[in-house]
Amino acid sequence: MGRSLEFFEKTNGTCPVEEFLKTLDVKTCQKTMAVFELIETLASIPKKFFKKLVGTDDLWEIRVEYKSNIYRYLCFLYKGNLVVLTHGFQKKTDKTPSGEIKLAEQYKTEYIERMNSK
Repeated sequence: MGRSLEFFEKTNGTCPVEEFLKTLDVKTCQKTMAVFELIETLASIPKKFFKKLVGTDDLWEIRVEYKSNIYRYLCFLYKGNLVVLTHGFQKKTDKTPSGEIKLAEQYKTEYIERMNSK
């Protein structure tokens, strides 16, 4: 099938995913990149790596576990096979924090408006 991953970029040019990745150690970044590659290449992605967030406007989360830490990257699908990653965070609770979901929804709206105005 082939998906493409794209990192959301704010209007000021900063990229929340890149900013988050810079805070992680090398091994965690390597594990994250390996999971991103799975999402781009596997026709059917196991739910432990990629799943739809219930109760959201079609937001998905990419899940990365390394050692005892859990990292999440929120994203949405655009035009079928483009996965746009909005931002990442370290997950410390069972439930995805509502503030993180709101931020992803805000970035999604901004992205779609920008694409539609091109």
